[in-house]
Formats: sequence, C-alpha cells, structure tokens
Amino acid sequence: MAAAADDSSAATIEPSSFDVVVCGTGLPESILAAACAAAGKTVLHVDPNPFYGSHFSSSVPPHALPSFLLSSASPPSTHSSDAGVVPLQRRSSLYSDIETLGTVPSEGCFAVDLVGPRLLYCAGEAVDLLHRSGGSHHVEFKSVDLLYWDHGDLFPVPASREDIFNTKLSEDAKVGLVEKTRLSAFVRLVKSHTAAQEMEEGKASIPEEDLDLPFLEFLKKQKLTPKMIGVVLYAIAMSDYDQEDAAADSCKTLLTTRDGMKTLALHFKSIGRFANAKGAFIYPMHGHGELPQAFCRFAAVKGALYVLRMPVTALLMDKEKQRYLGTRLATGQDILCQQLILDPSYKIPSFDLPSGSSDPKSPRKVARGICITKKSVKQNSSNVLVVFPPKSLQEQQVATLRVLQLSSNVAICPPGMFMAYLSIPCVDAYMGKLCINKAIEVLFGSQTSDGSEGHSEKTREDNDDAKQGLIWKFVYVQEITQAKPGPILSCPMPDEYLDYRNILESTEKLFAEIYPSEEFLPRNSAPQHEYDDSDSAE
Repeated sequence: MAAAADDSSAATIEPSSFDVVVCGTGLPESILAAACAAAGKTVLHVDPNPFYGSHFSSSVPPHALPSFLLSSASPPSTHSSDAGVVPLQRRSSLYSDIETLGTVPSEGCFAVDLVGPRLLYCAGEAVDLLHRSGGSHHVEFKSVDLLYWDHGDLFPVPASREDIFNTKLSEDAKVGLVEKTRLSAFVRLVKSHTAAQEMEEGKASIPEEDLDLPFLEFLKKQKLTPKMIGVVLYAIAMSDYDQEDAAADSCKTLLTTRDGMKTLALHFKSIGRFANAKGAFIYPMHGHGELPQAFCRFAAVKGALYVLRMPVTALLMDKEKQRYLGTRLATGQDILCQQLILDPSYKIPSFDLPSGSSDPKSPRKVARGICITKKSVKQNSSNVLVVFPPKSLQEQQVATLRVLQLSSNVAICPPGMFMAYLSIPCVDAYMGKLCINKAIEVLFGSQTSDGSEGHSEKTREDNDDAKQGLIWKFVYVQEITQAKPGPILSCPMPDEYLDYRNILESTEKLFAEIYPSEEFLPRNSAPQHEYDDSDSAE
C-alpha cells in the first residue's frame, strides 16, 4: 500500500512523473483517482487541506466554517522566467451571503457535512460503487425516515402497503380508504412497470404516450388526491421544482412520467434491501466525508500516492503547441503527467477550456443551512428527512426545500443534540435564504435557546415543543459548477439534489473522456475477500 505524506515539507516525491495528478479529495476526484488506479494508471493524489473531502468534507469544525468557505487565497505565487509556467488561481465566488447566529457548544465534537442535506438510496449507484471498490467495509450506515410537511404538520411518508393503510395526512385530515386503495394500486403499477422493463422482452405496463406526459398529468389520471400527488411528486419522486405552475421559470424542466418512474423505481427497490433499514435512505456514520476517504483507501491499495497540505501552484505548458505537460507543487517540485484533475475551487486558464463550454446564463445556486438544536423536529424521531413542497413555506417558494435531521447515533454530534441540514435550489440568494430561515423558524424557532441576539417572531402553538430548540445556525449560498473535461479537468461542486446520482453520472463520463477504452471501476477491482453484498446497512 502506498504511503501518504502529511505536509508540503515532505521530501521530494518520487517518481516525478505520473499518468494522472489529482488535486482535491472531494468525492468526484476520489472516485476518479480510484478508477484510474484500478485501470493500472500511476496516480499522485494531493490536497491543499490537512484533511480529506474538500468540498465534500465533514472535517471542518462549525466555528471554522466561515473562514473555510470564504478562503479565496491563491496558492503561493510561482516566480519563473520560464514562459511555460502558468500560475493557478483559486475561485472566490463559490460561497457567499454567509450569516450565522448563536454559539457553537464547547462540549463534544461535531462532524459538519458541506454537502447536506444528502442521503444514499439503499439500491443506488453510490452503494454499488462502494461495494465494487470494497469501500462498504470502511463505511457504516444508519437508516433515515421520511417525513412530509403538510399544512403545519409532519407525517411519515408510507414505505409499504401496511404504511399506506395506516398513514394520515395531518392530525385533522385522515386519508380515506378509497384514497389509500388508489395509492396502493399506483404503487403496484410502478412495481409492475419496473419489473416489466427489467425483463428482456417485457412489455411495459405504462404506454409510451403516458411516459412522455408531465408526471403531474399522469398522476391526476390515476385519480390520486391532490395531497397524495404532492407526496408522490416531492417526497418520493423528489421533484425539485413546482410542478403545478408550468409557466414558472423554474419549471422549464417539468418532470416527465418517464423520469418520475425511474426515481420511484429506485425508491421502491431501495425499501427492504437491507434488513435494518426500513425505508429507502441511509446516511453514513461520521458524515459524508467518509465516502471520499473510502475511495482514497481503495486507490492507495492500488498504488496511488497521497500527500495532504500540498497545493498545486502552476501548470507546465508547451505554449507553442498549446499542450499540457505537467504541474508544479507548492514545494516547487515539477511533476510531469498526462492528465491533471482539479477540484472546482481552481480556475482553469481560459485557453484550456473546451470551446463552447462556458454558460452565458447565471450559474445555478443552492441556499444551504446548518443548525445545531437540542430538540427533534418530531417527538421520538432521530434521523429524519423532512420535505417541504413548493409554496408550503411561502407563496414565492418555487422549489422543494429539504431538511435532514441527524442525531448522535450517527456520531456527528454529542448526545442530547441534533444536527439539521437544509437546502433549496435558488436563482436569487435573498429568496433562497428567506426560505431557509423560514423553515428554521417553523421547525426550531427563530431565536437561539441561549437568548443570543436575533429576531424572535411569532411561532405556531401546535409546534411549541420543537421550538426554541435552536442553539446555532449557519446559512449561506453555494454556486453549483459543472464538470469540465480536457487534459486539465475540473470536477463538479456538490449539487442541489438529495443523492449523488448526477455527480456519479458526470464523474463516470469524465473517466470515459480520459480513458475511453477502460472500464469504470470494474466489479472485480476490489480485493476478493472484500466484496460482500450484505443485507445490513451497517
């Protein structure tokens, strides 16, 4: 196994030539390093931070979040008379509009996700990749329940036929037998359609013309009630935008029945996959920063060399031929390589960008919130995902807002406290933060429990028990950058979605761009004794 150095004062790296140099240990970079190492390539993997994970980390303490997110210091300047040395700069606009309230408790340790709220489907590609790389033996998981916000109340999203016939939409509006029967029939239709599609010559249960319909229209054809349609759209199909308002800008990509069915199929396949996970979702113990580390371990076993506290400071270019030759490290050492993979905090010089890759529109953004609380959002609940559908918090809310509450049993906070992560995609930072703060007020109250300054607003009496439990909050806006292929490749930032499907898809495409003839993390790449498709989520 290759050794890992800890800082930039380490001895000269040998050899000084690699097939691939990766800078940043975020999830996409770590998966690419693992895939390249599995394909037999020589890999040098460095990170300017003293920890693994980069923008996918769980290692930044809460009190250090502002300085980490706003750190725009460029790597040390490279002074050279060589015209082929091009200094690299860091982006300064990835995070903005930071606000904080309250004081982080001094007792206990906190593992703060930078990607939250984020979960894995039990039957998703992320779990499959962990199995294929042997990473599942280094990461344990806990099950997460699913709650839906409806008219001021939280109720569990049904995960089985029994749940359907026992559920209710609110304290004062129970679901009738007819509605439950229709929902049960719809679930059977989804499972039948999925099973038919998985058969080689199976006939789909849903006609092609229906699959091309907006999913909302198809659900109405199934005679589901408006409330049940909302549950399916936003809590199971995980639609990000208001599907009712077809004229809204945010609905330029209305969810089709075809795409909705894919997510529903994944959801129902995930239920019951692991014996100790009742629902569809699981969360990694100690936070999402464990996932990049699992792939880094795999890459190291395959021979990759790891060095932390080591920024890349410059590119080595043959400017006449417009060809990339290698990279310069913070120690001043030049490393030759055929391929450089950078985390998204680095700016790639414009002459290296693929033509036509720039987006003339404003970059996508996501407003995020992190809270430390002393009370659960719902009595007797520990690890839960809460879904606020569009317009449920205020009329201007055009996107789904999600809240992930986690307890100490996933080892991310001290006993007696909870961590809560919130996110909503947004174009306007003000509106995104407004929705985040409204959700915090609704669930936890708008004033910290120690009486620190803040605007205490009127709260609803029916949720008083969960209110005034807020200890600390941190709200900010993150820019979403896309992957950019090329000899100098840029990986994506964490996106606005609940799971890693889009990030994994773009990562696999990047690998195919680099090595089109190589298989992406083949199933036989893990050590033979480590592959185990266990029936346990832990």
